Amino acid sequence: MDRFPPVDPAVASRVLNEVRGCTFDDFIFSPQSSVLERRDPAVIDLSCRLSRRIVLKRPVVSANMDTVTRAPMAIVQAEEGGIGIIDRGFRPGEIEPQVREVGIVKRTQHGVIADPFNVSASATLDEAASIMRRSGVGSLVVVDGSRRLLGLLTERDMRFVPREGLRVADRMTPVDRLVVHPGPITPDAAQRLMAERKVKKLPLVDEEGILMGLVTARDLLRQRRLPFATRDAQGRLRVGAAIGATGDYLERAAELIRTGVDVLVIDIAHGHSIVMDRALAAFRARFGDFELIAGNVATADGATFLLERGADAVKVGIGPGGGCTTRMTTSFGVPQVQALVECRRALSGSDVSLIADGGVKRHGAIFMALMFGGDSVMLGSAFAGTEESPGEIVQKSVVLPESQKTVKVPFKVLRGMASLTAIRDRLDVEDADKVELEAIGAEGMEISVPARGSARTIVRDMIKHLCSSISYGGAGSLAELREMFWKDPDRYLIRQSESARRESYER
Repeated sequence: MDRFPPVDPAVASRVLNEVRGCTFDDFIFSPQSSVLERRDPAVIDLSCRLSRRIVLKRPVVSANMDTVTRAPMAIVQAEEGGIGIIDRGFRPGEIEPQVREVGIVKRTQHGVIADPFNVSASATLDEAASIMRRSGVGSLVVVDGSRRLLGLLTERDMRFVPREGLRVADRMTPVDRLVVHPGPITPDAAQRLMAERKVKKLPLVDEEGILMGLVTARDLLRQRRLPFATRDAQGRLRVGAAIGATGDYLERAAELIRTGVDVLVIDIAHGHSIVMDRALAAFRARFGDFELIAGNVATADGATFLLERGADAVKVGIGPGGGCTTRMTTSFGVPQVQALVECRRALSGSDVSLIADGGVKRHGAIFMALMFGGDSVMLGSAFAGTEESPGEIVQKSVVLPESQKTVKVPFKVLRGMASLTAIRDRLDVEDADKVELEAIGAEGMEISVPARGSARTIVRDMIKHLCSSISYGGAGSLAELREMFWKDPDRYLIRQSESARRESYER
């Protein structure tokens, strides 16, 4: 059960009246009798819909911010059961760097490698070594001009060999000495065959000997080690990418789709707009029903607007993010709990998903976002400063309050995508060269975030705490707790006084 349960309109209206003007820290949930003997993330079902056709086993999405998600972050998120959305804030006007990041994720793991790196038999060993070095692989499939399999070349085949004058054909293992499988094969069958024949690589060919793909022992082991990973039909990790709503967004989308991106996000500050209207119409006209997330909105009208224009998921949140100053600079926005309930009520009965974007400052708020309406939760500042986030570590002087000593502390920068520097970095991308930079009103800021460990540890801690929330809620799965909550919200919701908020969340 990965879909958000249907929400009764009368119950939704009652909850909306209760949460109007409120956000996560205004509430706490009343504990119920637990039915779980162990809060084990390996057995508690946390699956959800990212969008109409993409299911996540963990409801976590890393934000498309240029200081949060590039390939290393997206790989971790997908391996842990969520997904990462690679940002579009590269050098102005360049599409290829974002495409390259998506390609890195898609080639990290495979079930069957449909397009393995290959080389011709007549190539020199130096040329083969260069391909291995650029691609990061240790084996090349040797094919002719018709992609007929001729052999395999590995790093071991070239080790301790003087390369001058030698060709790939001189060192490869020819096809008649390889274990080859005709036609497709399941991962389990491939594993059995490779174990029986004691091989690490299994080429797949058709009846004419044309290469169909390659199975490797490393990929099979990774699939067993990461059972909750978010994968496509070929066993590759899933990844998303952001595009704009003006400028090169259609060309960018075309290149990303060609590279294998699984979902695109049309992401602008105000998604309930004529700009988004035009962008969605143009996107659907060119790319049909390709999986598309749109946002951001914060009202029922905004969610309905995106639903009617063909979005597969709606991103909800105007101004609650850690690097966002929209509410301070414009006085527009909706408190995040109210926004989630409004949009959930508007989307109830459809198969369009809702992504709660922003306002999460503690792990317990992830659970709340998933109860009040979010199918999944998008997080930015929670992953900033990690090993996988982009950016260099800088040393800053910090005064210790106890001893008044000054020490150097490592930091990374987190910046909102509507900050002045982020806008300046993508002016060409957004066709904003006609606009003076000084005339653009920034709605984001840069902050320094202490450098910390891997995002993988943070995700796993989040999942553990979400499982604890499910236990306290008296349910056995995320879907069950959502259903129980929306059946009788008064049983759970406690609106806190100011002193109760301090007691609950201030430490």
